[in-house]
Amino acid sequence: MNQDLSIASLLLHASWVVQLVVALLVGISIASWAAIFRKIVALKKVQKLNDDFDREFWSGTSLNDLFAGAAQNAKHSGAMERIFASGMREYQKLRERHINDAGTLLDGARRAMRASYQREMDAIEANLSFLATVGSVSPYVGLFGTVWGIMHAFTGLAAMEQVTLATVAPGIAEALVATAIALFAAIPAVVAYNRFAHDIDRIANRLETFIEEFSNILQRNLGAQSPSGH
Repeated sequence: MNQDLSIASLLLHASWVVQLVVALLVGISIASWAAIFRKIVALKKVQKLNDDFDREFWSGTSLNDLFAGAAQNAKHSGAMERIFASGMREYQKLRERHINDAGTLLDGARRAMRASYQREMDAIEANLSFLATVGSVSPYVGLFGTVWGIMHAFTGLAAMEQVTLATVAPGIAEALVATAIALFAAIPAVVAYNRFAHDIDRIANRLETFIEEFSNILQRNLGAQSPSGH
């Protein structure tokens, strides 16, 4: 009467559909954890680079020197520095064309920074939709495996003359394993998604604030020959 009800044993005796569902969920879980760790590293890098440039920007270094540094460090610069470089590049191009209208200069710089901002946010939000999909779909995949497993178990019990708890338990247990693994895949993905969404919102707000602050600096310098400090 003693039966091995360990997860490994239950999966070995489960139907091939349940085994396939479990294998799919394990693969999804591994991919989800890999995406979570990559996103943690990526967001920390974004925040560090933004912090470094923000300190340099407000240290009193001239805009021209900052722009020259951004051009030299293009491959290793952060989101805020690239947005700054986009605005400065457009501003200087318009000045080189002898455009002195304040509104035109400011609008051109702001449009360039907004376009750069959108590209940066698209890159920062990469793989976030994958975690949302894992969190929302995994429970249903597990539920499918559970329902199929229970159907398979009751089909087998129909041929038995005497049905006891000991005969029902293994089939039900192996079916429920699919739901348990689905929750194991979904819960971390949902928690990580919410945390990353919050962090990304903070980064987005910080970048938008920087665009406004830099626009104000350009506006104050529009009456001068070229932006050389702030």
